Amino acid sequence: MFEPAQDEILKDLVPKILKTQFFRYLLDSNASEHGARMTAMDKATENANELLKSLNIMYNRARQAAITTELTEIVSGAAALSNG
Repeated sequence: MFEPAQDEILKDLVPKILKTQFFRYLLDSNASEHGARMTAMDKATENANELLKSLNIMYNRARQAAITTELTEIVSGAAALSNG
């Protein structure tokens, strides 16, 4: 025995079940999108950090080369003055 009648229960429950499942699908879709965005941002951050390291190395090498060139010029100038 059902109280209220079985038909009334079905009329009430079926729409609720469908709404609940539809809402769950929307939440799953939203969570999936957020997960994909987080993964993409994480990869972008990793790539930016690698690029920063590479650019830092290039900058330091260029700076070191400029310093070496200046030192060579100073030493050459000092040697020319002491020989002259």
